[in-house]
Amino acid sequence: MKRQTHRKHTGQRLLEKLQAYLLNHAHGLFSSLGRLSRAPVTSGMTILVLAVAIALAGCFYIVVANIQQLTGNLQASNQMSLFLKEHINEAAGQKLADELAHHPRIENIKFIGKQQAMEEFKANSGFGEALNALESNPLPNVIQVLPKNVLDNREALDALMGEFKQMPQVDFVQVDMQWVERLQAIMRIAGRGVTLVGILLGFAVTFITGNTIRLELHNRQDEVFISKLVGATHAFIQRPFLYTGFWLGFIAGFSAWLIITIMLLIIETPVEKLSGLYNSSFQLLYLSFSEFILLLMMASGLAVLGSWAVLHYQLRQLKPQ
Repeated sequence: MKRQTHRKHTGQRLLEKLQAYLLNHAHGLFSSLGRLSRAPVTSGMTILVLAVAIALAGCFYIVVANIQQLTGNLQASNQMSLFLKEHINEAAGQKLADELAHHPRIENIKFIGKQQAMEEFKANSGFGEALNALESNPLPNVIQVLPKNVLDNREALDALMGEFKQMPQVDFVQVDMQWVERLQAIMRIAGRGVTLVGILLGFAVTFITGNTIRLELHNRQDEVFISKLVGATHAFIQRPFLYTGFWLGFIAGFSAWLIITIMLLIIETPVEKLSGLYNSSFQLLYLSFSEFILLLMMASGLAVLGSWAVLHYQLRQLKPQ
């Protein structure tokens, strides 16, 4: 009976401690938000600067994401053409195409017979009826192959070409490798550019928030001195300032998402018109929900990190007189 009573009291004490802990953090969280609201001009300017920095990084990211979507559409036009030898008839060519359709590195395949190739050539070349003077159809049977991940792996593309060239039915293989290399290089540069810009603007968010918290700490110096005199730990003193940094980053991240979304809405109609002129179904990508949450987490995390770094140094320099 005594053990049960002791366990009950122990559980109640732990629960009370947990409640007090949560209440202290909730008080620090909302009191820091209230302090920001009491200085709307200063807080608004800081948040706006942070939001612009975060929005710049987000804009670079979404631009590259849309370019990658566009290159995904361009990839469909970057097909390998397998010109079959003259003695390979349409039945044998179709059989080879069916076999290649099961290849693990091929996304799509299309067989074009001699007659179909001639009809397309008549329609697109402008020669029209003049081609009827030919005694026989000089065009070969062709298999058009769309490889998988053609823009990501040049070595695999070379290996696939070599494999096709060794086939006894294939006369030669045609693909614009220079175009692929240029597009691959552009995408690598764009990806690294986004990473570098993101890192630089991440440092900017950290430093701006840290400087803001440093000024806030200076303005509340007397309060910090009193807290130290009564025995408050650095963790207790830091708590409201860290929550201030969190709110700065969180609100700035949300504002950056609004800026990015508004900019995309402004350019969406012209982009759709341009896409229509090229008979394309290209649609502008927006930040997904998961990307939005990640944006808020990164903005808040960087702001808290900048706040903690400043507080960790400054609180050791502040000593009550």
